[in-house]
Amino acid sequence: MAPRMVARFGRTERALHWVHATGFFVMLASGLVLYLPALSELVARRNLVKNVHIFAAVGWAVALCLVVALGDRWRLAEDWREIEAIDEDDRRWLWTGRGDQGRFNAGQKLNAIVTVAFALLFAVSGFFLWLGERDHRFLLDGTDTVHVVLTLVSVGLVSGHLYLALIHPRTRHALRGITLGDVSEDWAREHHSKWLDEGRGS
Repeated sequence: MAPRMVARFGRTERALHWVHATGFFVMLASGLVLYLPALSELVARRNLVKNVHIFAAVGWAVALCLVVALGDRWRLAEDWREIEAIDEDDRRWLWTGRGDQGRFNAGQKLNAIVTVAFALLFAVSGFFLWLGERDHRFLLDGTDTVHVVLTLVSVGLVSGHLYLALIHPRTRHALRGITLGDVSEDWAREHHSKWLDEGRGS
């Protein structure tokens, strides 16, 4: 018998995830070319790559705003309220790896919070890097360092995220939720039992 499936993410949530992921990887690739001399020499079209990086950043921000404005804002607000609510079960899960979890486990909640904070810091530091090239009054000490450190930490976080989503046998089923929108009830019961018990997995 085919496993019973339960809805986990709607179209707006999935669109927001994939818009952010696409923008991140385009900006990461173009940023590495700008930052690493070996790649910069290999590509040899620095101005073009810089324009790709800037337009990708603007397109990423505009696309995120459009998804939020045109999509299911009520559902996104519900998601954020759940993400912000770190409860006793979440703290137990972080310390022991055990404990009933809602639709987002404690690791996913922390990852979402860090992702939003990093996105804002990337946008602010990137804006001042761009503005500082045009008006040296806005060249702020440490802005470049902030941008680079954010990139390095983000690469580490994304690597862990990709490992859990694509490779780790117990968690990679979650990828179905963010691509097709649903997951098997058995998997949800194992990893997000509180969510099902609250009647949200339907």
